[in-house]
Amino acid sequence: MSTLQNPTTERVQTSRRNLIRIGAVVASAIVAKTTSAAANRFEWDDDRWSRHHHHDRHQHEGRADKEHCFLKGTAIRTVQGDKKIENLTVGELLPTAFGGEVPIKSITRHSLGRAVRIARSALGPDMPNADLYVSSPHALLIDGTLIAAGNLLNGTTITEPLDFDDFESFNVVLEQHNVIYANGAPCETLLGPDEQPCVPRFAYGWRRGLVKSHLRSAVAPWIDRRQPVDIIRDGLDARGTTLFRQPELRA
Repeated sequence: MSTLQNPTTERVQTSRRNLIRIGAVVASAIVAKTTSAAANRFEWDDDRWSRHHHHDRHQHEGRADKEHCFLKGTAIRTVQGDKKIENLTVGELLPTAFGGEVPIKSITRHSLGRAVRIARSALGPDMPNADLYVSSPHALLIDGTLIAAGNLLNGTTITEPLDFDDFESFNVVLEQHNVIYANGAPCETLLGPDEQPCVPRFAYGWRRGLVKSHLRSAVAPWIDRRQPVDIIRDGLDARGTTLFRQPELRA
């Protein structure tokens, strides 16, 4: 008997998955409003963006730039091998995707209230090679494009853990914006406020952007209005579903 899935059934399941994702985004927003610590974190998300978009846009964007961080303990590839980010030193050479080996210009430390967990092999076989934690606006290089981790949430392999009240994190600054390797995955360095990204970059869409993205994907089997970031996220979503059902594929 054929194991091929009926195309209509597959379309319905795709739409259902995206509608479930929308429900999860809305639910997380409600949960975030119910505790003071989470509410403070969430204030940097859609509500504050909407309140200050016209009056305080540059200040918000400056804050977003500072939130491009890696969790303490992240393994950064150096010319001498992987090194925990908190043990890096200014001047140390890092292999980059664009520009060869580049010295570190500066390293800064922050405390953030929200992390995105990118599970091992979420992006591809052994990529990352261990669970990677970054801030939501922090972008990864996928298919030649930088996409914020918060735009890729899929509920399986790319999630926002609920057990993070705040976490110690670090920025890596090079002379120019570039891509380095964190837990084996290509991730951007800090992008300065007046700096151009090294490749095309999709900024973090926040929760409203994620809801709109899932809506486009939900109707895509019938009317496809998806943007490139939606298509990439849908591919990672499908991969996440497969890995969730067959965890042995992560090895």
